[in-house]
Amino acid sequence: MSEYENAAAPATRKAWRFPNTYTVLLAITAVVWLLTFIIPSGQYHMADGRPVAGSFQVTASPLTTVQRIKELFLAPVNGLYGVENAAGHVGPYESGNLFGAIGVFFYVLSLGAFIVTTTKTGAIDACLGHVAQRFRQRGGLLIVMVMLLIAIGGSTYGMGEETLGFYALLVPLLLGLGFDRMTAVGVILVGSVVGNMNSTVNPFMTGAASAGAGVPMGSGIGLRFAMFIVLTAVAILYVVRYARRVQRNAAHSVVGFSVEDRELAQARLQLPPPMNRRQKGVMLTFAVTFVFMIFAIIPWAQVIAGPNATSWSWQLDWYFPELTALFFVMSIVTGLLGGLRGNGLYNAMLAGISDFMGAALVIVLARGITVIMHNAQITDTVLHSMESLANGAPSGTFTVMMYLLIMPLSFLVPSSSGLATLAMPVLAPMADFTDVGREMVVTAFQCAVGTIAMISPTSAIVMSGLALAKVSYTRYLLWVLPLLGLLVVLNCLFLVLGAALK
Repeated sequence: MSEYENAAAPATRKAWRFPNTYTVLLAITAVVWLLTFIIPSGQYHMADGRPVAGSFQVTASPLTTVQRIKELFLAPVNGLYGVENAAGHVGPYESGNLFGAIGVFFYVLSLGAFIVTTTKTGAIDACLGHVAQRFRQRGGLLIVMVMLLIAIGGSTYGMGEETLGFYALLVPLLLGLGFDRMTAVGVILVGSVVGNMNSTVNPFMTGAASAGAGVPMGSGIGLRFAMFIVLTAVAILYVVRYARRVQRNAAHSVVGFSVEDRELAQARLQLPPPMNRRQKGVMLTFAVTFVFMIFAIIPWAQVIAGPNATSWSWQLDWYFPELTALFFVMSIVTGLLGGLRGNGLYNAMLAGISDFMGAALVIVLARGITVIMHNAQITDTVLHSMESLANGAPSGTFTVMMYLLIMPLSFLVPSSSGLATLAMPVLAPMADFTDVGREMVVTAFQCAVGTIAMISPTSAIVMSGLALAKVSYTRYLLWVLPLLGLLVVLNCLFLVLGAALK
């Protein structure tokens, strides 16, 4: 349709759509900046980098109106590489400690280069195709294997939108084995969300939240790993139980079978050929890289001997700079192993950086909001307003309260990394008023974001996945709610357990 034909067409009322993450963050930036004129400045007395309960005092505002305008103008810049001076002010020309999110920013970009380069070699798709081919005659085991692989991807590197390509492979295959389209949604969508909900080293969940909370990314990984095992097992059992009921009796399907479904079931999908030696080498390198990453970030001495223990000689204690270098190097290694050379390797890495740039910019914009609050000295004031909620609360009650508090925030800011960067600097210090470590707030954050992500109508993973599977949102919601309720209960139990074991 030409622009003239479009102009002449009768006006139609456009359906309202929820604003994207960038619009939401820019709106929050403006609102927070305006609130700095209303919320009084204040500060806690700090001891070992943590606020002392009951020590809050209101202070005079450190900024003039002109300086406030400059703060708004420079917010994204300060969010990227702002430096905090000895007086506590953050700016691009200061000297002191890095406050901006440039470490997380480059880490996300390097991970993007690694993930997309590995994907460009065809190894990941070949691996899933190999699993599907090997277990195609054992439908229940196929569901378990593929769902587990997708959950592991969600837990380690935040596999989400990448799963949308799996519907074309799995829908016809599962239909051919006697399952329905909802089974495919359960395997792909639920598997991905449960993996992200129980992230171990996912940079968009654990990485961004840990950075915002000021704790090592490996803190609390033991509890999160246990949660991953239990909750993933529960989700897999839920999907397998439903799938087997449908296989035994098609009347149990909540979506039914169309004529197209019957045709696909008869034709099935031509599965890809078995993995070759090169692809196996790429996948081995891919897995080893994440295993080594987990080893490198875990504070082994502090986990085993206590939080105040001195790091052991073989302990690496890596953080974002080292992890960034690791993924850039391994991008080259996996690309070469996968047969990428010259411009092919270069373009694959650039494509990965480009694909993940949006997520990285979200982190920067969110950190810019934090800088506005920090320089106006209202962060402690906001924290003080919530101190009574945490002060004296039982540890288990506090962690569950964090879980419930973050859920509505997750709907407002659908980006996990953006919300983590925005909310953790305020919420994590609340743990300092209780007998709970900040890593428990990180864990509660992951659980809350994952809970909302499974049903959010603003999520591209949910809505696009359902569109590709040709399953209505209403039917999916009715199908998944019992599982979601069970996961909520298990999340709360684990949070209480983790707080009690601290």
